[in-house]
Amino acid sequence: MRIFVTGANGFIGRAVVRELHDAGHAVIGLARSAETAKSLAAAGVEVHQGALTDIESLTAAASKADGVIHLAFIHGPGQLDWLQRLRVFGGGLPTGVVARFGAEITRVDSRAIDAMAGALKGSGRPFIAAFGTMGLAPGGMSEADLPDPRSPGAARAVAETAVHAWADRGVRAMIMRLPPSVHGDGDKGLVPQIIKAARKAGSADYVGNGRNRWCAVHRDDAAHLFRLALERGDAGACYHGVAEEGIAFADIAAVIARKLGIPSQSLSKRAAQKRFSWLAPFCSVDNPATSEMTRQALSWAPTKVGLLADMEAGAYFTSARKT
Repeated sequence: MRIFVTGANGFIGRAVVRELHDAGHAVIGLARSAETAKSLAAAGVEVHQGALTDIESLTAAASKADGVIHLAFIHGPGQLDWLQRLRVFGGGLPTGVVARFGAEITRVDSRAIDAMAGALKGSGRPFIAAFGTMGLAPGGMSEADLPDPRSPGAARAVAETAVHAWADRGVRAMIMRLPPSVHGDGDKGLVPQIIKAARKAGSADYVGNGRNRWCAVHRDDAAHLFRLALERGDAGACYHGVAEEGIAFADIAAVIARKLGIPSQSLSKRAAQKRFSWLAPFCSVDNPATSEMTRQALSWAPTKVGLLADMEAGAYFTSARKT
C-alpha cells in the first residue's frame, strides 16, 4: 500500500516509516519545509509539500494514498498562519492566550482530520489518528473509556470525535492512543523536558507521594502497532499503544536523580506549579492505561525495553545536556 503519513519526520514518525518500509509499504510524507523534505527523501519517502493548515494539500495527498496515518500536531504558534495567530494573540486578554492557542490547534487538527478522512470517504481505506492516553478522564484506563475535556491532554482529545464520525462514512477510521512517554533514542517529549527541569533545579522532584503513574511504550513497539492497525484494524476501533500500564512518577524521578547525582524530593502541588510550569499537570496526573483489548484484537506483543531501563541506559542524559 501507499500510505500518507503526517509527522513522518518526527520521533514516532521515523519509526513508523521504517516499519512500513520493512513490511513492503510505500510512504508519502508531509513536509512543511525544504529541510524536512530533504530528510524524508533521504529516508526513501515520497515527499508531499504542505502543512496541517493547508486543507487542499492534505486532501490531495490523502486522495492518492491507500491509507493515512496522522501523527503530526501543531506544537507552537509559528506553525499557524497569520489569521490563526491573530485569533490566539489578539482575541482577548493576555491571560487567555494559552486557552485560545489550545482551541485553535484543536480546530486545525479537526479540520485536517476531516480533509484527509473525507478524501477516503466510501472507500474502506484505513485512517489512523494518534491521540494521547493523557486525554482520558481520571480513572479511565481502557480502550473503551472516553476522553475528558478536563484532562491534561484535552487539546487532542476533542478531535477524537471527528475520527469516530468518519467510521460511519465508509472510512476504516481508527484512534491510536499513545502514552505520555513514547521513549527511545532521540526522544524530545516529556521525559527529556523533566530531565532538563531537574538539571536546572538541582533536584529530581515529584508531586506529593509520587505514586501517580504514567504508562509508556517504546517507539518501535508503537510503530509496529500502527502497522498492525493499518493492515487489519477495524473501523471505529480505539487502540492503546501501551506496553507498561503504570510507572510511578517517583520511580522516574529516582532514575533521574541517580543518573544526574542529585537528590529527589516531594513537592506540594503549589510548589510543583512553580518548579515545572506548564509540565506541572502532566507530572502530577495519575495516567495508567491498559492495552489488553488492543493486544487481543491485533495480536500485538511489545518486545522492546521498558522506560526505566531505557533511561538507565544513559542516552537520555547525554541528549539532555544539549537542550
